[in-house]
Amino acid sequence: MTKKSVLVTGGGSGIGAGVAANLAECGAAVTIVGRDADRLDATADRINQNIGRSAVHCHAADVTDEDQVAAAVASAVTHGDGLHGVLACAGGSETIGPITQMDTEAWKRTVDLNVNGTMFTVKHSARELVRSGGGSFVAISSIAASNTHRWFGAYGVTKSAVDHLVELAADELGASSVRVNGIRPGLIRTDLVAPILGDETLSADYRGATPLPRVGEVEDIAWLATFLLSDHARWITGQVINVDGGQMLRRGPDFSSMLEPLFGADGLRGVVAATE
Repeated sequence: MTKKSVLVTGGGSGIGAGVAANLAECGAAVTIVGRDADRLDATADRINQNIGRSAVHCHAADVTDEDQVAAAVASAVTHGDGLHGVLACAGGSETIGPITQMDTEAWKRTVDLNVNGTMFTVKHSARELVRSGGGSFVAISSIAASNTHRWFGAYGVTKSAVDHLVELAADELGASSVRVNGIRPGLIRTDLVAPILGDETLSADYRGATPLPRVGEVEDIAWLATFLLSDHARWITGQVINVDGGQMLRRGPDFSSMLEPLFGADGLRGVVAATE
């Protein structure tokens, strides 16, 4: 990754921060993007101190705002003297529970973040990748896109859209030597999944649905992302790769132990009172 310039959205924590650190250690100039400027600064300071050079640069932006995405891409181009790679990691969900009781506005915000945010990132960063003579774009999807996760609301649906966007962009941009791939993480140990790991019943169910019976680590994603962003993956495009311990071979998790106390057994199967 020496002399490569890479933009990482959602780079302030979790998978994004882990990939940014790995890229910087491998020689890249990295621009991390997120909404929380203080978190970005802390992450960049930690990585830069660990590797002994100022490889990581911060740019605060909300990926649901197209103008802010365009400005973040421009910042990465300036920091890295061009742009050669992108990791689109910004995402999340505001919806959980039965689809018949879904909060419509939360659904829309999740669609905006995961689908529109990724599209804006592709739209503006791909222009610079083409100008650089080619490069690599990697989107972070989820096992929820390949295996149904009951009561996950918009999350799996939007990540499925990200998967198709990867394929579409790969097909369109290949003529300009821009590769586009995706990664579907399984259960990865981050602050976001701490409630799952802390629930004995739910964490046991995840282990039972996973051939390799351990929790994934951020490094498991970071090394694949780094490979896909590097020239070693120069003949790979349009792929969405599960990194999930084999969970894609079995099933999604059973969240009923966590959600039944909130919605009731009938609620989980779609029952809604006639007055609601």
